[in-house]
Amino acid sequence: QVQLVESGGGSVQAGGSLRLSCTPSGRSFSRDTMGWFRQAPGKGREFVSAITWSGGTTDYADSVKGRFTISRDDAKNTVYLQMNNLKPEDTAVYYCAADLYLRYGSEWFSEHWGPGTRVTVSS
Repeated sequence: QVQLVESGGGSVQAGGSLRLSCTPSGRSFSRDTMGWFRQAPGKGREFVSAITWSGGTTDYADSVKGRFTISRDDAKNTVYLQMNNLKPEDTAVYYCAADLYLRYGSEWFSEHWGPGTRVTVSS
């Protein structure tokens, strides 16, 4: 059974940084595209970032480009999301996802989610 555990969330002031970590278990994820999604209060879940199994290709939502960096360490079986210059609109529950794929050709999607970690950014 696939399990994803996120950590690293918390409260920070605008302009601050946080690093989220995700440790998957249940099978090997070294060949998976891994990623992060988020859900702000009162809104739907949205794509944040993805990284291919080789780490050679990354993708970001326009709203986080230049501020967030996704990376993976397959030796440690961990995926990271470094978030810099955080803004109040980044406030959300962040979900790690495994085995991402493109739905409808351009929309990242996954069927494997972690329970989420909350990020709160105050102004």
